[in-house]
Amino acid sequence: MSMNNNDISYESEHVLVVDDEDIVREPISAMLQHLGFKVDTAASGDEALEKFKKNSYSFLLTDIRMPGIDGLELIRTVKREYPKVCAIAMTGYSKEYKYVETINAGATDFVNKPFGIQEIEAKFKRGIIERNIRQELNRLSITDSLTGLYNQRHFYDRLNDEIVRGERQNRDLALILLDLDDFKHFNDTLGHQAGDDLLQKVGAVINRKMRQNVDSGYRYGGDEFAVMLIEADKLVAKMMSNRIKSGILEDCNISASSGFAVFKQGVNSKALVGEADSKLYEEKARRKAEKAATGKYEQQTDVT
Repeated sequence: MSMNNNDISYESEHVLVVDDEDIVREPISAMLQHLGFKVDTAASGDEALEKFKKNSYSFLLTDIRMPGIDGLELIRTVKREYPKVCAIAMTGYSKEYKYVETINAGATDFVNKPFGIQEIEAKFKRGIIERNIRQELNRLSITDSLTGLYNQRHFYDRLNDEIVRGERQNRDLALILLDLDDFKHFNDTLGHQAGDDLLQKVGAVINRKMRQNVDSGYRYGGDEFAVMLIEADKLVAKMMSNRIKSGILEDCNISASSGFAVFKQGVNSKALVGEADSKLYEEKARRKAEKAATGKYEQQTDVT
């Protein structure tokens, strides 16, 4: 996997520079600001930890030898509490500290003082590239490659997290399961490529009909999909279910059956999925009976 250096933006990176000497700390801060970074400074480990409580940093650049909380202890604490932060250690006493010590503490790199702007830029650029690659690999690992929705593995991870949050905060949560009607016949008649194209379109509909940055969509398996609704009660779940099914019918020319369940205290992920799945297959059976009687499906608009 390659990463184009031209895609790197320093403006979006927030750095905390920590050094107990003003004569060192301020020039380094100015150097990073010249490169385009947003920079704050701290004169001690204690001050740094206080600033981490109030700000969101992507980088920590800290001297190792400092009174009180030294740089290695600061890195360990920051990485434990803010694991996504990229930490770079710096020292003017390179013989006293080994590279492996800083890495074991949680730093991603090590630089000897004094250093120039090109050297420190290279360290930060490497940290950004490695972080972006990790994020992309993580995204790919939880994404269904065909539809662009999240995959089933991430579905259960996220559902378990939301149920725990719902228990603690007494927060509403609803789950919708959807299944395309007669997809096997569609696939067998028109071929797997046409089936894949249809699943992609369905994924796009689900993504478009969800509340952005609130709800999340998943390819549960085959032609089954799931939508997790945050802060949603039964009425919202019913409305969203009908909205998504109508969108699938309009854009993909195929009907879908659905079932939903609303989280209740004491219910685990297996029970919540089971309830939604049971309602899904009740609707699917009803729709098959309707088709057998009338020769066509009737779009359901009042899910119970």
